Amino acid sequence: MSEEVNNTSAAVAAPAAPAAAEGKKPTGKKRKKGHLVRNLIIAAVVLAALGVGGFFLFRFLGASSEPDSQMMTQVAEFGSIQSTVQGSGPARAKESAAITLQNAGTVQKVYVTEGQVVSEGDPLYEVVSPAAQEALEAAQSKLSDRRDALTKAQKTLSEDQQSYDDLLEDQRLSDEARFVRAPFSGQLRDTVRYRVGDKVTRGEKVAELVNDRKFRIPFYFSYAYEGQIAVGQPVLVTVSGSDVPGVIEEVNMVRRVTPEGTLLFEAVAVIDNPGALTDGLTAWASLTSAGGDLIYPYGTGTLEFYQTQEIWSEAAKAKNDREPTLVETTALRDYADVSEGQVLLTLSAENFDRDIESAREQVRLSQDNITAAQESVADAQKDVEEAQEALDDFSATAPISGTVISCSLVEGQEVKSGETVITISNNTTMLVTMQVDDRNIAYIKSGMTVELQNNGTPLTGVVTKIDMSLSGDAMGNGMTNYPVTLEVDNSDGSLLEGMWPSYSFVTSQSDNCIVVPMQSVKYVSLEDGETASVVFIQADSRPENAVDVEIPELMPGETPTYPSESDGYYPVAVETGLSDNYNVEIKSGLNGGETVFVSYIMTQAWGG
Repeated sequence: MSEEVNNTSAAVAAPAAPAAAEGKKPTGKKRKKGHLVRNLIIAAVVLAALGVGGFFLFRFLGASSEPDSQMMTQVAEFGSIQSTVQGSGPARAKESAAITLQNAGTVQKVYVTEGQVVSEGDPLYEVVSPAAQEALEAAQSKLSDRRDALTKAQKTLSEDQQSYDDLLEDQRLSDEARFVRAPFSGQLRDTVRYRVGDKVTRGEKVAELVNDRKFRIPFYFSYAYEGQIAVGQPVLVTVSGSDVPGVIEEVNMVRRVTPEGTLLFEAVAVIDNPGALTDGLTAWASLTSAGGDLIYPYGTGTLEFYQTQEIWSEAAKAKNDREPTLVETTALRDYADVSEGQVLLTLSAENFDRDIESAREQVRLSQDNITAAQESVADAQKDVEEAQEALDDFSATAPISGTVISCSLVEGQEVKSGETVITISNNTTMLVTMQVDDRNIAYIKSGMTVELQNNGTPLTGVVTKIDMSLSGDAMGNGMTNYPVTLEVDNSDGSLLEGMWPSYSFVTSQSDNCIVVPMQSVKYVSLEDGETASVVFIQADSRPENAVDVEIPELMPGETPTYPSESDGYYPVAVETGLSDNYNVEIKSGLNGGETVFVSYIMTQAWGG
C-alpha cells in the first residue's frame, strides 16, 4: 500500500509539458496533446486519493477494540522504612479574655491602649453606671429576703419533723403500754378492780408489787465491831422461832447513838423466804468474826420486803389525749403471786395511722418548700453574682496577663450594655493543632516534644492534648485523623495568631526489613469468607504459603485486577508493619528477593 502511495506521488510530481513559445499561436495538434496531459494528471490524483483512503479504511477495519495492559512488578527488597507525621496547623493564643459590659454607663478613665502588655490584675478602665449599682442593691435585697424565707421554711420543717417523730413515739409507747406487766416476781398488793371495757386513766396506779421472795433486815452493831463485819459475810437470822441463814448485803457507817451512849453503825442482812414469812416480823441475828468470836447486834430488827414498787398504767407516757380501754385482766388481785414480765392488764390498741400519715405528708410538703426556697436562694445568689460582675466590669482589671488586642473605650464615651470593650490575649504561649492519622496516633504521647518551623524560625512544641473522640473515615481515604494539641513557647513573639507553622517528625522506624510498594498489598476475600492481606509473587510453582483467592472473571475489554496462576503469579498471605506514603513493611509472608505484582497499566485502548 505504501509503495502505491509513493508511486502515486511520483506520478503527481511528473514534469509538465513545455510551454508554447512566446508570441506563437499553438497549433490544433498541440492543443489536443495538452488536453491529454491534463486528463492524465487528474486521473492520477484521483487514483492517489482512492489509494490513501483505502489504506486508512483497511487500517480502521482491521484495528482491535481490546485494551492493551501491561503488568507492573517490583522486587521485594530489604531496606529501611519510617513512619512520619508532617503537615501544618493553625496557631492560637493559649489564653484570651473578652470583657463585655452588662449595663450602660459613662467612661471615666481608660488605662490601656491596643498593643499594650498588661499583667493580671492591672486596672483597665472605670465606668460610672448608676443602673449597675441599683441592680446590685436590688439583687442583694432579694437575696436577703429569700434567705429569710429559707430560714423560716427550715424552722417549719424542724417543727413538722418533731411532730411526726412524736407521733411515731406515741405509737410505739402506745403499743408498749397496751400490756401492763409485772416488773419482777413477787406478790400483788393494793390492786384496783377493773372490768373489761373500763377506761384506764393515764398514770393511774393499778397495783403494788412486793418481792416477798426475800427480806431485808437492818441491824445495828457497836462500832467496837468496825472492820469485823463486811458485805458477803454469812449471818444467822432467827425469826418466828426458826433460824434462817442469810448474808450481809450492805454495811453503812452511820452514827446512831443509843440512850446508853453507845455509837452504832448499820448492817443489812438478806434472807430467802422459807415460805411463811412476811414483812413486820421481828428478827434476831448473830455473826461469827474472823477470829471465831460471836457478834450480836444492838437489839432486834424488823423484816422488810426485798423490793416494793407501784405499778402504773404506762399509757401515761403517751403524748396524746386518747384513753385506752381495758380488754383483759388476768392476775390483778391482792396477794396474787406473779412472775417477772407477766401481763397483768391488756389495753386496747390505739390507731395513729391517720395522724402519722398526715404528719408525714406535712413533712414532705415542708421538705418541698425547703427545696424551692434553696433554689430560690441559689437563683438570687446567682443574680447577685451577675450584678456584681456587671458592676465590676465598670471598674475592671485584667483577668489574665497578655497583650491588649482591642480597646474601643474613649474617656467621656457613653457605652451600652452588651458591648465587648476590651480583648486581651496571652501570646507568650501558643497552641498549635496538628493532625495525626490512625497509623501513627498510638506513637503520640502526652508530654512528647515536636519540632516546628515558622517562616524559617525553629520552634518547640509539647503535646498537651490528644483528642480521640473522632471516628469514621475522617480523611476520606480509609484513614482517620485525630487532632493533637501542642503547647509552644512563644516568648519572642514570633508566632502570631492565625499563622500555620509546619511540623514533621518520625514516629517509628524499621531497619533491615522487607519493603514493597503499598499498591502491591491487596486486601482480598478468601474462599472461606475471611479477609486477608496478600501479595502476588512470581513463582514457577505454587508456594506452600499460597492462599486461594477468587479472581473475578473478566468481561470483554475489561482490565484485569489481579494476575492469575496462568501468568505465573500466586497470592501469599502477608503481615504488614510500618508504611510511608509509598512503601509498606512486610513482617511475614515474604523472604525478600521475590518479584511481586504491583498493578496493571493501560498502554493502548485502540489500534493494532
